[in-house]
Amino acid sequence: MSVVIAPYSEEWPAQFAEVREELVLAFASEPVAVEHVGSTSVPGLAAKPIIDVLLGAASLGTVESAIPSLARLGYEYVPKYEVELPLRRYFVKAASALSLRVNLHCAVQDSIFWAEHIAFRDALRSSPILLSQYQKLKLELAVKFVEDRPAYTAAKAPFIQAALSSALAYADRKG
Repeated sequence: MSVVIAPYSEEWPAQFAEVREELVLAFASEPVAVEHVGSTSVPGLAAKPIIDVLLGAASLGTVESAIPSLARLGYEYVPKYEVELPLRRYFVKAASALSLRVNLHCAVQDSIFWAEHIAFRDALRSSPILLSQYQKLKLELAVKFVEDRPAYTAAKAPFIQAALSSALAYADRKG
């Protein structure tokens, strides 16, 4: 699968809002938090045109019990990554003529998985310098690894980890 980076679109938050609404309804009997994460959640940041959603539940069992409901909404459960990321349940909803692909990352709310995704997003949203550095890196890596999405993702990891370490350290000092 090719790496394609698109300029930021004002449509992305609106598409997330629609996804959020359907997920809240799917989990109507359970309280969940639904956050827009990933590059499409950061105003002004170029991104792969995919809506990344982080759903926080009280337990992974809550998420697992909703697999049939999510399937009816078009979300395909992808368990193969659970060995690498046991704190997450992952679903994909294919793109349609009217909406982008959705990557749904489900975790226990306030787990480390949850906290890291929110911290990285918030760091990018609050620092124009960090956003600019990340965008420059993404664009360079997209050219270098245009036909190798796993290599593209792996090459971003050191930057993400450094930014995350700074953001979490700052939050600890504030907290």
